Amino acid sequence: MLKLSRLCTLLAVGAVLAACASPGTQSVVRPFDQEGALELVTTPAAEPAAVWSRMPDGVIAVAGKPSGYIATRASYTNYRMHVEWRWPGKPGNAGVLLHVASGPKDGVWPLSVQVQTKHGFAGDVLPMAGATFAEPLTSLAGAYPAIKGKTSPDSERPPGEWNSADILSRDGVVDVTVNGVAQNRVSAAAPAAGRIGFQLEGAAYELRNVSITPLD
Repeated sequence: MLKLSRLCTLLAVGAVLAACASPGTQSVVRPFDQEGALELVTTPAAEPAAVWSRMPDGVIAVAGKPSGYIATRASYTNYRMHVEWRWPGKPGNAGVLLHVASGPKDGVWPLSVQVQTKHGFAGDVLPMAGATFAEPLTSLAGAYPAIKGKTSPDSERPPGEWNSADILSRDGVVDVTVNGVAQNRVSAAAPAAGRIGFQLEGAAYELRNVSITPLD
């Protein structure tokens, strides 16, 4: 009887621990840590080793050129994404391309929704190559590029310091937070699903702690 009671207690404790386990922990994707998870799309074509490399401390050094992007091979719809970046030298232009999809292109840039990490503009959202969302643009009609500017005062840190962006995508709604400050939100985004890319737009930058957590 005592053994049975002890067994029941152990089973109950195991059930509680399982219930308390963090959901989705096993589904976190760290694309720069997984061999074959990324592909490089540039003009002219380049070898990945010439564009990004891992430093001894785990930081990803990105050359920023040639023009193009590093993209996940997997596609995502509903997810949370965390990414940290900094400018080790002269700050410049880059961005995270959400929902990269086949279709029209704007030069080297694919159909996608861009979260801007350009110095001084971190948190802006740009519909790329014909992408759309419900909210009005803040750029002038016909201006290039089309932009929905960030909605809070600039929260980017000085060059050389690490910045973080947290992106929530759910059913076509995209929320963007930069360094803990809510900076943008768009809804009815099209495309609402696709691959995730990291822009190469001329300036070298560094990445760390890049993770994607699917919510489905």
